[in-house]
Amino acid sequence: MTESLPRVALTTYSIKPRGGVVHTLELAEALQDAGIDVTVIAMGEPDAGFFRDLAVPYEIVPTPEWRDSLEDRVFSWIDAMEAGLKAMGDRFDIVHSQDCISARAAARVRDAGASFKLIRTVHHVDDFTTEALINCQKQAILEPDEVLVVSKLWQDILRKDYGVEAKIVTNGVRAERFAQEITADRRSDLRSRAGLVNGSSGRFMYLTVGGIEPRKGSRHLIDALAKLKSERDDAPVLAVIGGHSFQDYRAYREDVLGSLPDLGLELGKDVVLLGTIDDEEFPQWFSAADGFVFPSVNEGWGLVILEAASASLPVVASDIDVFHEFLKHDQDAILTRTADVDSLASGMARLLDEPDTVDRLTANGPELAARYSWSNTARQHISVYTT
Repeated sequence: MTESLPRVALTTYSIKPRGGVVHTLELAEALQDAGIDVTVIAMGEPDAGFFRDLAVPYEIVPTPEWRDSLEDRVFSWIDAMEAGLKAMGDRFDIVHSQDCISARAAARVRDAGASFKLIRTVHHVDDFTTEALINCQKQAILEPDEVLVVSKLWQDILRKDYGVEAKIVTNGVRAERFAQEITADRRSDLRSRAGLVNGSSGRFMYLTVGGIEPRKGSRHLIDALAKLKSERDDAPVLAVIGGHSFQDYRAYREDVLGSLPDLGLELGKDVVLLGTIDDEEFPQWFSAADGFVFPSVNEGWGLVILEAASASLPVVASDIDVFHEFLKHDQDAILTRTADVDSLASGMARLLDEPDTVDRLTANGPELAARYSWSNTARQHISVYTT
């Protein structure tokens, strides 16, 4: 590494497999491959490590004791991350935060006299409801020395709502990880875990990632699944991966799952919760599924769609603006009206009824993913770091 390249810390609020954390780890490894001295700093249980092996140095700041109030939880995490960063002294020229928690913490350390430059990537803006958290999130956008986004949508939002001029750095995907083939026996085994008898019951298996959350459009997805089941004999099964979030969505999750019987759906048969999946096994689920559905109402980008495309898995998604930045309707994905159950159910049914559409989406997926590599993303970041 040349002396002109900075020492970079990438900071994130979690060690769990959430989208922003996945982005952080992939970016860190790509930066290191490009010659950057990079360290990942995250919050979690120090002895646990990340959800996957990491090829770059990292430090884990202990997460404080759980607080029932989201407001108390966020501010205690900011305090903990601030203490952790302060203890690391002047090890870094740039601290690049990936979320509002670590950005607020880093801003405090910088303002107390640390010499690093603070950069923040805003992946999306959370739907906080208390004045204190809304203001906290606002400061986490205004305080950094430079702000990045991964889409034009969020560049426009930050300019309009916060008066911040952000630079766009595209997301990436490790396409070869999701393009792997699995054996017929392995596919059957995974599908059996999703409730399909012997893995080959003939039912179409939809996969979704992100757990049961308002932002993921989970209520609309469950209602669309129920509509399909009521209208046809070959209703699909829905396998749901994920569930970890720093916000507490237990009430929402219980409400959605509690509605299943009234909708004619059975938990464990029609809707299967797989929880957090081991990192090595995670891409195999894309090979085991028949289709991917992602009806989000708010995303910074939608990295998991690129993962599905890498696996040649046909995608049905919502038509939120950010998805239009990299997806063409009927070419890269079937885009359905956001929060519209009938439109979503119709789009999902097309994968059951239109083999030509499935073949087209399957063929185009790898071509889409090939346009977004982490090495290219790293080059964009290095340009920001060195100017």
